[in-house]
Amino acid sequence: MERAEPRVGAQISRKAFIQSALILLALMLVAGVATRVLPAGRYMRVLEQGREVIDPVTFEVVERPDYPVWRWLFAPLEVLGGPDGLSLIGITLFILMVGAAFAVLERCGILKAVILRLVRLFGGRKYLLLLVISFFFMVLGGFFGIFEEVVPLIPLMLALSYYLGWDTLVGLGMSILATNVGFSAAVTNPFTIGVAQQLAGLPLFSGAWLRLIIFGVMYAIFALFLVGYARRVERHPQISPVYAEETAERARYQTLDMAALETGASLGPALRWFMVFIVLILAVLLGVPFIPALSQVALPLLGVLFLCAGLGAGRLAGVSWKAVGAALWEGVLGIAPGIILILMAASIKHIVVNGGIMDTLLHGAAGIMLDAGPLGAALLIYATALFIELFIGSGSAKAFLVLPILLPLADLVGVTRQVAVLAYCFGDGFSNLAYPTNPVLLISLGMTVLSYPQWLRWLLRLWVWVLLASVGFLALAVALGYGPF
Repeated sequence: MERAEPRVGAQISRKAFIQSALILLALMLVAGVATRVLPAGRYMRVLEQGREVIDPVTFEVVERPDYPVWRWLFAPLEVLGGPDGLSLIGITLFILMVGAAFAVLERCGILKAVILRLVRLFGGRKYLLLLVISFFFMVLGGFFGIFEEVVPLIPLMLALSYYLGWDTLVGLGMSILATNVGFSAAVTNPFTIGVAQQLAGLPLFSGAWLRLIIFGVMYAIFALFLVGYARRVERHPQISPVYAEETAERARYQTLDMAALETGASLGPALRWFMVFIVLILAVLLGVPFIPALSQVALPLLGVLFLCAGLGAGRLAGVSWKAVGAALWEGVLGIAPGIILILMAASIKHIVVNGGIMDTLLHGAAGIMLDAGPLGAALLIYATALFIELFIGSGSAKAFLVLPILLPLADLVGVTRQVAVLAYCFGDGFSNLAYPTNPVLLISLGMTVLSYPQWLRWLLRLWVWVLLASVGFLALAVALGYGPF
């Protein structure tokens, strides 16, 4: 009897899906209960330079909106018709295209060929390769503000990790986690540092000298953490939390034979086709910070490019249209449950806003700052950004919501605006891959068999050191009067 080929593409395990869904459902219910416990409040919004910002002196308690309990449970559907609907539809299409293309690339052997060529380029020095790749992704986040756009490259990094004897966590670590650390320890990130400094009236990208030091220290912390874990999991694979679940996946990549892969005459053209599209994807990533119009279409454009890379490579590798279609379908089915999780995550903000308590939460956080000293106020700005990140993932959107309130308070308690911007960017970034409400985290985990609790337990070991370092840098910035003002 002919043995069926193993399924290809990202496959979200049932266990991981159920665990994540239950966590998100609990957060939805907590948000709903909060709309019944906290008073509804509202700030007036004003237009500044074409952007809507909060007037920090206009908060007032208002009548509680009529927001019945049954709508809490239907919020994942309601968000599609809300102000974030188009963005969510774009994310949905993006992950479906990436999942489908990944499945085709895996079926035709392109991912395996790329991995082996990367290893050959570094002469087998795999830990040097790990450090270089991690630094590259950190630079994308820290200097260019790239984050969710690196998702198409995650499958390649996962496969590379399997081949080198590591696991899913190392693959995610060297790609999306490295990007997140760079995004958080930003030097010239236009979407956090740039927007926040603009709102604070600071010279654009001023104070970069301290942020360069922070970037270097955070890279060192991250590299020690990731390399240390990679060495442990290489020596003792059983310590991986997903050792049993990814046995078949590891076996697929750890027995690769470069000579066998390169004997096929059709693989060369397919590989060249794929590399052309990787170059185009990198060009889009690097162009996003400098071309405003490109940032609006970056996600769907990257999805289309990756899908074209997969389809073209599959056909050039000699895979039939029937087999390509089957791989596409497997990829879509494998990643589709992640869409439900993303809609549930987005519904938490939807519940808070429609329940009328978003501004109440901001007002409460601002009130606490008035009784704090300079360092306490800086830490409260950090904590406020961490808290608001649960509801609003976009760094730019959060800046326009939070900073008009916090900056005047920072002036009153003696915190320089540069310190306030630094604290805000720390809070906005370092929580991105810790909260189950972040779509990028859900997409990334959806490409693996890893559950959210497993990811969080692993990540917290790093985040303890990151938290200590970031608090230390805030204390240093306060002591130095980090400015210019």
